[in-house]
Amino acid sequence: MARPAKITRDDLETKLREIAGEVDDRVDDAKPNIVAGAVVVVVVVALVAYLLGRRGGRLRSAVVEIRRV
Repeated sequence: MARPAKITRDDLETKLREIAGEVDDRVDDAKPNIVAGAVVVVVVVALVAYLLGRRGGRLRSAVVEIRRV
């Protein structure tokens, strides 16, 4: 049986840099989609909060009628 070659620090660094490069490429490719999705979510949340606040204001507002004598 032949003994496997020893793994050196340089071998580990090379492999980790290769893996990290692949991950970075995938993140860079997905970043525009993530940003667009986040913008849509923020706009929808702001719109829902505005509409619920407006509805609540209408329900709790008092009607004041002023009559001249």
